[in-house]
Amino acid sequence: MRDWGRMDSMLPGWPSLGELSQMVRAGTVSPTELVSMSYSRIALLNPLVNAFVATCEERAQTEAGRAEARVRRGDARPLEGIPVAIKDNAAVEGMPLTEGSRSSSLEPAASDAEVVARLRRAGAIVVGKTNLPEFGSLPVTESELLGACRNPWDPSLTPGGSSGGSAAAVAAGMVPVAHGNDGGGSLRIPASCCGVLGLKPARGRISLSPSPDGTGMGLVTPGFLTTRTADMALLLDLTSGPAPGDPYHAPRPRLPFAAALANDGPSLRIGWTTKPPVEAAVAPACAAAVEDAARILAGHGHRVAEIDPGWTRDWLAEEFRRVWAAGISATVLGLADGPSGTPDIEAHIAALANLGAEISAGELLMSEARLQLHAREVAALWRDWDVIMTPTLASPPLRVGELFEGSVANPLEPMARADRFTPFTPLFNVTGQPALSTPTSWADGIPIGVQLAAGPYREDLLLRLSIQLEHSTRWIARRPPARSWNQST
Repeated sequence: MRDWGRMDSMLPGWPSLGELSQMVRAGTVSPTELVSMSYSRIALLNPLVNAFVATCEERAQTEAGRAEARVRRGDARPLEGIPVAIKDNAAVEGMPLTEGSRSSSLEPAASDAEVVARLRRAGAIVVGKTNLPEFGSLPVTESELLGACRNPWDPSLTPGGSSGGSAAAVAAGMVPVAHGNDGGGSLRIPASCCGVLGLKPARGRISLSPSPDGTGMGLVTPGFLTTRTADMALLLDLTSGPAPGDPYHAPRPRLPFAAALANDGPSLRIGWTTKPPVEAAVAPACAAAVEDAARILAGHGHRVAEIDPGWTRDWLAEEFRRVWAAGISATVLGLADGPSGTPDIEAHIAALANLGAEISAGELLMSEARLQLHAREVAALWRDWDVIMTPTLASPPLRVGELFEGSVANPLEPMARADRFTPFTPLFNVTGQPALSTPTSWADGIPIGVQLAAGPYREDLLLRLSIQLEHSTRWIARRPPARSWNQST
């Protein structure tokens, strides 16, 4: 089997999904070997990074054997035998669904979530489930049940959240791609922290079935973490489309998303800004990353200009939190009581649930209306620009535990810190537009992401720009140094 990287210098990467598929079809590598490679890397790295919280090796190897039979028959599917990871808030048949909470049932799920089923139908093999904060509520991946996930570039830092386990697993090379979801930045935040690609698709692009999104605004959408733009496009093509009963349906793209990478297409109008929608100080490294990306894209012939989007509102974070708190309150209402007579949840979740319970139905509808009206104002930017570019985050990754400082005295303090860390991402969950974090820059050896947001349902534009940035910056060549794992954690 091909040796894809030595552990003495760099954590190993994977070939692209297209290359892996060709290798499987040609017999250069078998599905069993791919699954075994993934589990070898998980065994080596996961004790340090804590990205995976559950694995299913026996079933995966059985499925790999079946995949080999399909290959021999000439029936190989696009992802035949390729290992993937699933965030532990999506159901995987036969595995518990913890959502990072002590209150969760340990009963195995009876069936796959729709996005998992679609990955399996394309031939992918689920090797395990990845870490997240309780109920995916924070931009770090730390919970009392599952423990802290750590950043492969520096284990003292967070991988971000809430899809931090998936991002860390991809960055460390445990799997080539991983599933996640995004209700306020939960794909883009860890993508920035871990130096990988994270796309929040347009609202309704990928089905959440059978789960609701937890709010009445369609904030949450499934998506993926990858190291290559072509892999993201392929996954989007394979998993897009509604399921029966979905409340939101994205229109079919005019062409497959992979076709968006075939040529550069016409010049685009790209407006960039470092002014966040929520008041927050933006670190110089994050601002510089946007300016660097602007120069690169201008070099590709795009019209690129700094703009003042006029989107900052002092009430925006509060209104978003009220909607989010109402969703958490609804989640907690559905939990069974623990030994204390109340659901066994963390202090910040209890505080959010209490906040949500205090909001009347009328107040909730007013918060949603205010956010929707602001979304209409923001949407006007796309009359003049095809894409808006910002920092993904206001700062480099936080230290593990930093978000929870001061939370004993004030359980809502992590949420206030989250606002200042992630002021750029939630707005596009409100508008429903696709947004992508690209790993274009590093500062002191740590990844710094840049966010691109397109008009409604125009993931194709984001993928076009992403492949140009990928080729110009050669981010795929940058891997977390293995020496980082010799540092004290």
